[in-house]
Amino acid sequence: MKPGEELFELSMWGGAVERRYRHLRPEVEQLPWQDFDVSKATPEALLSARRTWTEAAFQEHRTGAACAASLQALIAARAPIDLVAMASRFALDEMVHVELCARLAQMLGGGAPLAYDPKHIIALPSPELSPKLQASELVIRNFCVGEALSIPILRGSWHAARQPLIRAILARIVKDEAAHGAFGWLYFDWALDLHDEADRLHLAKEAARTIDAVVSRWSDIPLLENEHDDQRLGWMESRAYLDLAKRSLDRAVLKPLLERGIDPRPHLTKSLDA
Repeated sequence: MKPGEELFELSMWGGAVERRYRHLRPEVEQLPWQDFDVSKATPEALLSARRTWTEAAFQEHRTGAACAASLQALIAARAPIDLVAMASRFALDEMVHVELCARLAQMLGGGAPLAYDPKHIIALPSPELSPKLQASELVIRNFCVGEALSIPILRGSWHAARQPLIRAILARIVKDEAAHGAFGWLYFDWALDLHDEADRLHLAKEAARTIDAVVSRWSDIPLLENEHDDQRLGWMESRAYLDLAKRSLDRAVLKPLLERGIDPRPHLTKSLDA
């Protein structure tokens, strides 16, 4: 591991704390955990699924941090109380998703080793920006791009899933993420008129930077000819995934940004056809 990195490991405290958590989100224990059977999966498929679900748990963990940072910025920006209250539930949702993904990875044979730097789990806006622009930067990155794009992809994975537990996990995540994806556009219905042209240019560049990072990850997805075992463990075939991701980027991210006068396209460095 590099200096400052740690292994991504998770725990539950248990006892009264876990009971209160279960009371908040009882649906976790109601999923069909006892029916999970991977006896027909190949070792290669199991290893691939362990890595994928470990990475999914880590991404949900990062998103939880992003939601918490966004919430703090919304409060500092004196966003409407009801809007802040709506955002306050998102970090809890993400922690539930972390548990779902990590628990599944454990049932597949254990989490895969993953090193990360906990001091740099998310990028924060410059403190030199105004509180409202800091909030808008976080919302545009985390919700208008990140969450808005993840919803149709997660929905596609849910429809592709055949294993009952994995299908139930993805359905739970999709249900929660629907509100996350809508939040960015609700926020800008309030905040957009508070920003001048310079602010909108800044937001367009931040959106482009986030989109570039997403597109860069697409090139790391191998195009395999036979993915039946992996598909049974919950994931679309890679070609279908990439096709859906590109369509969703255009429809769920670029189109609504352009409708709000924020155009990231001139600032993109990655081809969207990659």
